[in-house]
Amino acid sequence: MPDRKVIAVLGATGAQGGGLVRAILNDPNGGFAARVLTRDVNGVKAQEFARLGAEVVAADVDDPESLKKAFEGAYGAYCVTFFWAHFSPEKEMAEAKAMAEAAKAAGLRHVIWSTLEDTRMWIPLSDNRMPTLQGNYKVPHFDAKGESNHFFTDEGVPTTFLLTSFYWDNFIYFGMGPKKGPDGKLAITFPMDDKKLPGIAAEDIGRCAYGIFKKGDELIGKTVAISGENLTGAQMAAAFSEVLGSEVRYQSVPPEVYRGFGFPGADDLGNMFQFKRDFEEYFSGRRSPEFSRSLNPSLQSFKTWLTSNKNAFPLEDTGANS
Repeated sequence: MPDRKVIAVLGATGAQGGGLVRAILNDPNGGFAARVLTRDVNGVKAQEFARLGAEVVAADVDDPESLKKAFEGAYGAYCVTFFWAHFSPEKEMAEAKAMAEAAKAAGLRHVIWSTLEDTRMWIPLSDNRMPTLQGNYKVPHFDAKGESNHFFTDEGVPTTFLLTSFYWDNFIYFGMGPKKGPDGKLAITFPMDDKKLPGIAAEDIGRCAYGIFKKGDELIGKTVAISGENLTGAQMAAAFSEVLGSEVRYQSVPPEVYRGFGFPGADDLGNMFQFKRDFEEYFSGRRSPEFSRSLNPSLQSFKTWLTSNKNAFPLEDTGANS
């Protein structure tokens, strides 16, 4: 145990970090040990990880000193922020800065920063093709992460920048699954036209991250992008239809209609999908399922993921939780 490389995992009780912790714990001879960083060491998920053999340490991303302490003695760290907890790009950037500074102070040898594109490099604030949000952003939950990359490079932290993709889990937990329309027919709705949407099972993000750590120094200083499969809305609807045994259609709407749906973050997500649609050649082209599978041989396709999770889509309830 003492010769194992300790990976400190932020967001360990969430989707990405949890996947990484499980990947480490499921590979006892892999040479790594998991250190779960959490605000609540007595929480159910934290305690479950402790029972499985992970070290559980109290840390709070809003308390930089607690982060520095939690990183001490570790080989590496997985750094991730969760915009949807507060909807504040500024808070997200402050958290990323604290992580980078803590990583530098602890002398970590490999950090993975879960980031995304700063869409303002493609669509400047002066570009009216999509509205500017919160005064300074086009896609706030993308832009803040992309802008935060420099904290890690400024501190000289040995970092792999990991560009993720749309979580298929959003179909379950974010209300994006098939819904019954006025005609009683099931549909999934995106403002993507016929363009491909790179997607991935959240669990596989953590597994890919483990693959990056296992490569040692090879991907330090690199930006890598992962996806389980790049599919059009029609292809996803066809998979839903096949797995659920009930017809699901794909409904494409204009981004401005999606932005007007009114749920928290609809404007941000409307802009996000528009970015992925308008710059599909870059966005889908950057995210290679083949490369992702080289990091994570058990990478799931959409149909595989859907089959494993089909009970999360009870058809009699599908129209009830819009």
